[in-house]
Amino acid sequence: MMHHFNKFTAALMLSCVAVTVSPVALSASPRTGISPSAIAVSKARGSAAAGHRSRTSKQKKRQLRKPDVIYYPTPPETVDEMLRMGKIKKGDVLYDLGSGDGRIPIAAAKQYGIRAVGIEIDPKLVTEAEKNAQRANVSQLVHFRNEDMFHVNYSEATVVTLYLSEKLNVLLRPRLLSELRPGSRILSHDFRMGEWKPEQTVRVPWGKLYRTVYLWTVPIHRAKTRTHHQ
Repeated sequence: MMHHFNKFTAALMLSCVAVTVSPVALSASPRTGISPSAIAVSKARGSAAAGHRSRTSKQKKRQLRKPDVIYYPTPPETVDEMLRMGKIKKGDVLYDLGSGDGRIPIAAAKQYGIRAVGIEIDPKLVTEAEKNAQRANVSQLVHFRNEDMFHVNYSEATVVTLYLSEKLNVLLRPRLLSELRPGSRILSHDFRMGEWKPEQTVRVPWGKLYRTVYLWTVPIHRAKTRTHHQ
């Protein structure tokens, strides 16, 4: 009697299990051999992780301080002239200070195949520049940094482009001269560098007006002076 009761009880328990388990959970994907419910859980976890990474990435870009100047994009013709005057060659590394939407670093990478870095204090413009680089298919060559240009090391740059103001150029000049290697080129759109006379000045037509590009080259004697003091 006990033996028959045990069989009945076991059958009843199995029946309950069969009712409780969803048929979908027992079926497997023909390609993966994994149940759809497991795949759904995995996708949900993956989406949550991706969302977390995205939020983390956005959090890295922050407003460091109020920008020094209002951003005005450099016209394409002026960008081209700045790069031409910079005599860019293979192996050059361009730094654009106050890079805005990224047009100068992107143009340098696209036209000359060099590596370019944009320094921008406004995190929204950094995000915009990164998207523009992706659209131009030069993300592998261009990098945008949400940083203060007065706290950047410029020693790897061989070409520096500026569209700031004369006051900011003068403030940056000692740092650029002390960190850039001899022969590095500095190009400024519309603004000079105080008493340091440019070696070349070019006017670029812009409607009925014009834009001005100034060129300086880091001299060798500056490097010798720096070495002597060290």
